[in-house]
Amino acid sequence: MPATQTDSVIRNDNDVMEQLADARQRTDDLFAVINPDAIYDRPIAERHRIIFYIGHLEAFDWNLFHERALGLKSFHPDFDRLFAFGIDPVGGGLPTDRPADWPRISAVQDYVEKIRAVLDVKLADALTDYRFPTSDGFPLTTLLNVAIEHRLMHAETLAYMLHQLPLDRKLKQPESLTTVAPPVDHGSVELPAGTVTLGLARDSGLFGWDNEYQAHTVDVPGFVIDRNKVTNRQYLEFMNAGGYETRAFWGDGDNHADWEWISAQGISHPAFWKRANNQWLYRTMFDDLPLPLDWPVYVSHAEAKAYARWAGKSLPTEAEWQRAAYATTYSGERTYPWGEQAPDATRGNFDFARWSPTPVNAFPEGRSAFGVHGMLGNGWEWTSTEFAPFPGFEPFPFYRGYSADFFDGKHFVLKGGSARTTACMLRRTFRNWFQAHYQFAYTGFRCVSR
Repeated sequence: MPATQTDSVIRNDNDVMEQLADARQRTDDLFAVINPDAIYDRPIAERHRIIFYIGHLEAFDWNLFHERALGLKSFHPDFDRLFAFGIDPVGGGLPTDRPADWPRISAVQDYVEKIRAVLDVKLADALTDYRFPTSDGFPLTTLLNVAIEHRLMHAETLAYMLHQLPLDRKLKQPESLTTVAPPVDHGSVELPAGTVTLGLARDSGLFGWDNEYQAHTVDVPGFVIDRNKVTNRQYLEFMNAGGYETRAFWGDGDNHADWEWISAQGISHPAFWKRANNQWLYRTMFDDLPLPLDWPVYVSHAEAKAYARWAGKSLPTEAEWQRAAYATTYSGERTYPWGEQAPDATRGNFDFARWSPTPVNAFPEGRSAFGVHGMLGNGWEWTSTEFAPFPGFEPFPFYRGYSADFFDGKHFVLKGGSARTTACMLRRTFRNWFQAHYQFAYTGFRCVSR
């Protein structure tokens, strides 16, 4: 990306520090949900312990700014390294560290407080010069956008991690689970052939991550897509039909990796479900309740693909999903599925409004031009597209591994957003990704036929 990239229209010099403070508050609020005795717990086996994330968010900011942009020397290089990098959720082997291997929480909190105090003063001073460059030649506000969105991504990661923490290890927060919605239409919508724009133009003046560039046009043949996300009710039908016991649904040809995964791990249902007293319960953040049948099902890519095979359908490609969400019935594309208006509470379940999903059809004002519902919020949506660079991809020089480390043929693109996805990342070009066997994120899906 050229050093002349303009700053995001989402955040500017007048409010960028306020946005950083708001993002910090989001993650501070999440850490406050944790019972103090659980700080060294590991809710998901493939992830770090919670203590890591308390230090990581500030270490990331410090490592991003202190030398590159502000010319500061490290005051705790050991912590800078310890808290620098997370773990790819699947495929890297399970971590073997013990709680005693980590620093005391008081030392980590002191590290966090000192970094915030120093960065707040130095960043505010640097921002008085609009064109203050970093050593990479990028505007300082570009790095601030990176810091803000990195933290907000972790606000979602932390939420689904805490979702797996035992209920007695969290401090219960108020939550309303009542959302009125009509019966779900499990029908589909037919889209004619057309074109779609993937990616962000470098001269757009908008902030994007390196994998969002470069904008290019894709021809999309006609297809039929589910009007709504697949619900718990529909997925239960798949399970009752022997979905997890039928090998044919879990691979084709010589590829049996998905079948081997569920067999080896003993996986027989979504990670958010549990069986008790001969009924299915759903684990919300703070309670277990009878399975809400009209909520979207949250599953891994492998589980979504198995359901699609059972239904005689497929997962959409990234381009198909994009067309269903943003194309108009005439030529052109919208900024959001519903039009040009900024996201608000009437359009979907996103931007930290709730801890839990809602019925898949709860926000009719958020439907797309073709009448497809719920494409932003209420759960990310799996696509069949492997996460790979767009033509003209250039890694961020200050964060080369952000995307490039995952262009390995094992990760798949997700689009849309969840209840815990911030509004600024509901932009059309944002791409999320996970490996096929990761069950714990807020990831649903819908199917297509061609």
